Amino acid sequence: MSAEADLRAVVAAGALAGERARQVLLQSIVDVARAIFRARASSVAIHLPATKELEFAAVSGEGSEELVGRRFPDRSGIAGWVLGAREPVVIEDVASDPRFAQGVASSTGYVPRGLMAAPLLFEEQVLGVLSVLDRPERSNFSLSEMELLGLFAHQAAIAIDISAAARRARGAIEGSEATLEDLAAVAELLERSQGARREHGLALLGSLRALLEAVP
Repeated sequence: MSAEADLRAVVAAGALAGERARQVLLQSIVDVARAIFRARASSVAIHLPATKELEFAAVSGEGSEELVGRRFPDRSGIAGWVLGAREPVVIEDVASDPRFAQGVASSTGYVPRGLMAAPLLFEEQVLGVLSVLDRPERSNFSLSEMELLGLFAHQAAIAIDISAAARRARGAIEGSEATLEDLAAVAELLERSQGARREHGLALLGSLRALLEAVP
């Protein structure tokens, strides 16, 4: 197998593994969040900037079989508000909240009475929204519960970012044969290099990666 084919296979495998790992982790996050908060449902919706939509990526409880893959406008409802404001929210009576989108909720087949939601923040990006629906009624929502919700949201954001990075790498490799040839040539040169030359080459690649990751 040529160096080009090797590189393509490695990147493709990494992207596939990243997608699978993301889905497993997101599902475990919504399952555990629903159990800990004793809620009827929990979901992660991923932001799709290109289409200005939110897409259900993982759902636990009510609607778990029908909602995954469904999309809705990224500025609608309470989830849209959380996405735009980049702030968590707790609402005990959604019907009385002006941000609540009755039509969107009804289309899912499940209209919650109350919810709490947090943005999926990673560095400077907001990648989606974690929602927990209809937890048991309590007089007060504690700070520790809000911190726990934020922890779940952060773990979901990490999973989404890792998966996105794998897809970007695959797209870069498959998008240009010239790029593929250049990357394969660099890989072969590094493989043959030794000592200081190899160290400098790896350091340069590391700096290039950091630069590219910093560019939106």
